[in-house]
Amino acid sequence: MDGSGYHRGVSGAMLSTPARLLAAADVYHAMLQPRPYREARTPDAAAGVLRAEVDAGWLDGDAVDAILAVAGHAPSRPRATAGPSGLTAREADVLGLLAQGMSNKAMASTLGISAKTVGNHVEHIYTKLGVNNRAGAALRAMEYGMVGATPNLA
Repeated sequence: MDGSGYHRGVSGAMLSTPARLLAAADVYHAMLQPRPYREARTPDAAAGVLRAEVDAGWLDGDAVDAILAVAGHAPSRPRATAGPSGLTAREADVLGLLAQGMSNKAMASTLGISAKTVGNHVEHIYTKLGVNNRAGAALRAMEYGMVGATPNLA
């Protein structure tokens, strides 16, 4: 998701769903293979690494969940959708604040999360809404009646 490992640093909203799935599948498969410098990881250990890479912002959470589901792993956490276009509750909170013109740093402070996490949510929002900038996302938020919505701070 951050562009490392992809041609010309393509990242975030520029990555197609198949590219996100391929990245997650490639990482998972590579960890199951023995390497000269390490033994093959167990499927559960590989799943743990993938989930950590989602938390770090390197892999797409939905793509990792899909790959792990196909590989027979239980979901890491339920992904509740509370917003339009399949947005999670937290993404809906971020979109509402984004539409108010807040910076990532200000949203992070309001929501009690890191600015990097906000950035990851913004990238997911762009993908799910089919937009590629803040103006497009803010327009969608207005269409959905989300401007001025109170975020869930729990």
